[in-house]
Amino acid sequence: MQQPTGGTTLSTPAHDPLDTPADAPDDAPDGTLTGGPTGGPAGAPAADPAGDPLARESAHLTESRAALRAMREDVESLDISDVTANWVNAEVLAAQIDERIKSLADLSDTPLFFGRLDYLHAPGAQEAEGAEGERFYIGRRHVHDAEGDPMVIDWRAPVSQPFYRASKKDPMDVGLRRRFGYTGGDLTAYEDEHLSDPAEVARTSKLLQQEIERPRVGPMRDIVATIQPEQDEIVRSGLGGTVCVQGGPGTGKTAVGLHRVAYLLYAHRERLARTGTLVIGPNRSFLHYIEQVLPALGELAVRQATVDDLVGQVEVRGTDEAPAALVKGDARLAQVLKRALYAHVTLPTEPVVVVRGSRRWRVAAYELQDIVRELLARDIRYGAAREALPQRIAHAVLVQMERSGEAPDDRVQDAVARNSAVKAAVKAIWPPVEPAKLVLRLLTDAAFLAEHADGLLSQDEQKTVLWTKPARSVKSAKWSAADAVLIDEATDLVQRTHSLGHVVLDEAQDLSPMQYRAVGRRCTTGSATVLGDLAQGTTPWATRSWDEALAHLGKAEGVVEELTAGFRVPTDVIAYASRLLPHIAPGLTPVASVRENPGFFDLRAAQGTGEVVAACEELLRNAGSTGLIAADARVPALAEALAAAGITFLAPGEETTRQTRLTLVPASLAKGLEYDYVVLDEPQAVVDGEPDERTGLRRLYVALTRAVSGLIVTHAAPLPPQLA
Repeated sequence: MQQPTGGTTLSTPAHDPLDTPADAPDDAPDGTLTGGPTGGPAGAPAADPAGDPLARESAHLTESRAALRAMREDVESLDISDVTANWVNAEVLAAQIDERIKSLADLSDTPLFFGRLDYLHAPGAQEAEGAEGERFYIGRRHVHDAEGDPMVIDWRAPVSQPFYRASKKDPMDVGLRRRFGYTGGDLTAYEDEHLSDPAEVARTSKLLQQEIERPRVGPMRDIVATIQPEQDEIVRSGLGGTVCVQGGPGTGKTAVGLHRVAYLLYAHRERLARTGTLVIGPNRSFLHYIEQVLPALGELAVRQATVDDLVGQVEVRGTDEAPAALVKGDARLAQVLKRALYAHVTLPTEPVVVVRGSRRWRVAAYELQDIVRELLARDIRYGAAREALPQRIAHAVLVQMERSGEAPDDRVQDAVARNSAVKAAVKAIWPPVEPAKLVLRLLTDAAFLAEHADGLLSQDEQKTVLWTKPARSVKSAKWSAADAVLIDEATDLVQRTHSLGHVVLDEAQDLSPMQYRAVGRRCTTGSATVLGDLAQGTTPWATRSWDEALAHLGKAEGVVEELTAGFRVPTDVIAYASRLLPHIAPGLTPVASVRENPGFFDLRAAQGTGEVVAACEELLRNAGSTGLIAADARVPALAEALAAAGITFLAPGEETTRQTRLTLVPASLAKGLEYDYVVLDEPQAVVDGEPDERTGLRRLYVALTRAVSGLIVTHAAPLPPQLA
């Protein structure tokens, strides 16, 4: 956290709870926690009435860091040479130990704990888990001393929950909540709330505000110190249900999704260790921006990917025009693919004759037809049914054998299933189908597409998706991103996709129905957290409603939650950007900034790139990161102007440093990124860079809301009238 100037404490109580003698009366007039042991399971330092509370809290931080270092050294000293049965077990155990060592890393510039809770009552007296006088330091991970007593409690533990949800109205049996302020890794300030004291007036936490507004350099950081009650409720919701979070700019929906993963791994570690977790983002730049959040919380095993990564069975070398991509992304294509696939199945007209020794066993055509119809009726995967067919035919032969007095066993049935006559029949009845070849034929064979799209796609829609230049083979085809999703759908029709325990899908509003289906296949037996903002949808197929999206995802029972309190975007900036909402997402609740600092906002006329560069230089005089966002077509000219001015800059996804704090961001890649200060170049050019005005205005809304502390809008052309 950022400390206040001079490092003074923001709110020093009349006497610190740690200063209270053990025999002090329970009804102290100032309402601070009294009575009970001064130490306790949380490893708090012993009371010293004459000492400095801040110094003692700093001492506890030092002791906690030493305890964490000892925990790491204990793991590093483990000798596994004589505890494994073979080299495979040894490798697995060594990998697990290595992961444990990494998870115990102490990040010097990251506070080990950020808060403290002092409970009032013992179990049974209240619903709280704390015993009388117990004190808990709340941090990013659990730390215990040599005796095993906790010195820092993991923020995800149930006993930590009141740190985020307790209030004057509902103190949750908490006498005192203390927040800590840091400069780098040094504890320099604290702030107290006596939640159970009716005489103390509720007030906004200055440390909380400072942490929210703290300048940012480098990738996205965690928000464990600033999680708000409405966010915490989503973070701690159960693993069994799917949650969809609608949140405008600055409401923290991405952070909520990532912290939800961390919480679920804490609460359901064994289950998710078996089934796996996945975070899906819109692009590589975004994933690079968020990639350090979970490791900072000690979670190293969460995979991150884009939708394109998930469906990357073929190399994408082509692009679709918007009309073609719109049709290919429509959920109707799933039914077209299913029809085309199962059209390969034909009812047999000839019997199958199996020769074994001197006997011939005949399975009539009508019996084979019954078997095929039964498999089709079960609606199982194409490949699974094809694998079951020879066993079904073999079973029909075994029934005849048993009727003739023989006693065949499973080995005989397997042998019959492998018989050449049976294999030939299966190939003719239920031939193997390669998913990519199936999609290629649909996109290049007008008659084949018309046959299976009849009643689903219009003739114009069919013409839209047909390739003008048919490819010779799967490898030579110039597949588009939408084609890859179709191949993934076809692959799942043939063979079931592996399901994970939990999937987080961020910036979901830009997905097509077919992309939702691709993600849904990865969590058919698990749950999902869907994050997005309908107002920021910038694709022609952008999500129209979350209920519709959840249905395509296969999670129609999912619960939709809305975050409307803005913590990141300043009041003046979000108010200006919200002028676009009636034009891009009518009916959507505008974000209400809860920031006390209104932020810096300015509109400036600029005749050329010189004024844009000057605005960047001005903002770079402030601490933190700066983003220059512009229409994609204007990025080369701005890059040249910055280089001529001697200003070094980065591309999205490259990590900012204290030496290089400016990032040049094409508007198409701005979604999900945040900077302390932003220069937005030519809003009308951002709008004009999209295929239609509504999409362009949504892209502009995204660009306008990337600033955390200040925004300068520069323009030579008139501003879009919707901003008037």
